[in-house]
Amino acid sequence: MTFQATPYMQFNGQASEALDFYHDVFGGTLDVMRYKDMPMEGMEGDPEWVMHGSLTLDNGVTFFAADSPGSHGHGNVAICVWGDDASQLEQFHSRLQEGGEVQIPFEASPWGAYFGQVIDSYGIVWMLEGGDSDK
Repeated sequence: MTFQATPYMQFNGQASEALDFYHDVFGGTLDVMRYKDMPMEGMEGDPEWVMHGSLTLDNGVTFFAADSPGSHGHGNVAICVWGDDASQLEQFHSRLQEGGEVQIPFEASPWGAYFGQVIDSYGIVWMLEGGDSDK
């Protein structure tokens, strides 16, 4: 059986702004469908809200996001971005902390890689890990 898992972030009116920010940080292709593009009877929310948004990066990673009435934009979830290029991960860490909060600075970890964690300005927790701290 083949499957994929993709983080799906829920916001309350901030999905478009958050997706634009993540697009600026990571690049890739952004696709957004708004509530007004797919009206349904009994649908709550502003017509300009994001019904479904996807950001597909050049390496195939995809993030989903939407506005959901009553959502607070964060919950019991963290997105881990990992790879072998510590300088690129450090750039992501630096960009994602704009307007947010650094929980763990991006630095060499005891397990031999670099690691850092931030909560961005939209309440999403990002863990960034990788590279070789022995270099």
